[in-house]
Amino acid sequence: MEWRATVRGILLSGGISAIFAFFATPGLIRLLAKKGYGQIIRDDGPTSHHVKRGTPTMGGLALIAAMLVGYFVSHLITGIATTTSALLVIGLVVGLGIVGFIDDWLKVAKQRSLGLNAKQKLLGQAVVAGAFGYAGLQFPDETGLTPISSYLSTVRDTSIKLALVVVILWVIVMVLGTSNGVNLTDGLDGLATGAAVMVFTSFILIGVWEFGQSCAISPGAKCYAVRDPLDLAVLAAAFAGACGGFLWWNASPAKIFMGDVGSLALGGALAGIAITLRTQLLLTVLGFIFVLITSSVIIQVLYFKISGGKRVFKMAPLQHHFELMGWGEVTIVIRFWIIASLGVAAGLGLFYAQWVTS
Repeated sequence: MEWRATVRGILLSGGISAIFAFFATPGLIRLLAKKGYGQIIRDDGPTSHHVKRGTPTMGGLALIAAMLVGYFVSHLITGIATTTSALLVIGLVVGLGIVGFIDDWLKVAKQRSLGLNAKQKLLGQAVVAGAFGYAGLQFPDETGLTPISSYLSTVRDTSIKLALVVVILWVIVMVLGTSNGVNLTDGLDGLATGAAVMVFTSFILIGVWEFGQSCAISPGAKCYAVRDPLDLAVLAAAFAGACGGFLWWNASPAKIFMGDVGSLALGGALAGIAITLRTQLLLTVLGFIFVLITSSVIIQVLYFKISGGKRVFKMAPLQHHFELMGWGEVTIVIRFWIIASLGVAAGLGLFYAQWVTS
């Protein structure tokens, strides 16, 4: 009965989040436009972006709100209690959202393209991620499982056990890498939002599968020792739905941008769910588009310093390189979505292949 109710909760969570985001975002657009909280466009970016100056930003507030409404209302309807793992991921998302909100607020308040400096933003993210990592190692259930495992995971936990401090540092690295990766990807209308929908959808499938093959239900060599996989699937559905509803307004030509409050929160959600589902390194495949775009920035910076001012790309992140090559924005977004879908397909393939061959 609980299994059926939770699957129902997945559908409710995604549907409610999508509907809330779809109808709440226009209200947020009007409010932000009235307050004059528009996007500040960098002068050194593609000139085609100058027409976006003044477009309302901080749309991530609608994303986070939609996720919260979808997740908690679905639990109220099904009557199933929330879980520690999901609540910790939500705490991570809200914390990173606050860091992003401060950054966005400073931008619109000071009318400049820079809010918090790099050190301030990274410190804020690291503090939130570190708190998530430490808390995730607490709260064991009746079988001794904690939300975050002490073992390094690929498509499941490996035999490599990490010390408590190392686990926390690893969580910080993962959260910083993913949240900033989504932030870098969020440079074209709908690009990061659409890609995130695909990755969150893959986490729904992974969470449901891990529950069905959990050691509590199907003990054996292949079973998964994961704390709350089914509820994490419900949470992933809430994020997928929220992104889907928001994408209607964020697709080109965007009526609103998610801002750092949205991109940092989404990146934190991806990292948090991957960590709690014991699929840490698999995230690099599932979220390949974010890895690709982040890598382009790293390559550009390193080569610029090594070569004494030369560049590999016309501009980084990678999507802007193709803009300067003459590709249309919609063309870039669709092609990058295709790359994102291939990464998700490959990640799910690796996940299932490990179970088959183990």
